[in-house]
Amino acid sequence: MEKTHSIDPVQDYLSRLAQTVASISTAQIWKVIEVLFQAWQDGRRVYLCGNGGSAATASHMANDLNKYTIHPEKPRLKAIALTDNVPLITAWANDASYEDIFAEQIINLVEPGDVLIAISASGNSPNVLKALETARHCQAITVGFTGDSGGKLKNLVDHCIYIPDSLIGRQEDGHMILDHVIAYTLRELINRTDRES
Repeated sequence: MEKTHSIDPVQDYLSRLAQTVASISTAQIWKVIEVLFQAWQDGRRVYLCGNGGSAATASHMANDLNKYTIHPEKPRLKAIALTDNVPLITAWANDASYEDIFAEQIINLVEPGDVLIAISASGNSPNVLKALETARHCQAITVGFTGDSGGKLKNLVDHCIYIPDSLIGRQEDGHMILDHVIAYTLRELINRTDRES
């Protein structure tokens, strides 16, 4: 295929993505891993939420936390994506407001010491922000995955990981990388611990 631009957009995207990934704070990643490892040790639950592509990331990460981290002789990590109950989401959106779709589920489910991972590239999604406020009221530990400057989300979470890029696509790429790095590391930590069922 003949290129019509002087800059190859494929190489440009991949080069910028590599720069972005190299700039993610490993210290922030480790703080989140420590929170999730403690949740596993304490038998607490991890909840996730997000909109659009971030909803898909929340579902994917719940899958990885539940399945990839399994050790056959140890308790399992418990993760629930609040994005996955479509009938309940549409009921709250229709009967109350779209802003309530995660917060109302949190009121039903979240207990003190549980963890909420809120994913929002902009950091300004109203339903994600309300979810965080509600989770904090329920005494949950709050984690944010965001991008660029972090929006309002950064001030509502206990731990925040930024994807330092202005393009939403690379921010979402970064969030998926966080999922896989965190799940992989948790698997390693769980495998090394002496905790038994």
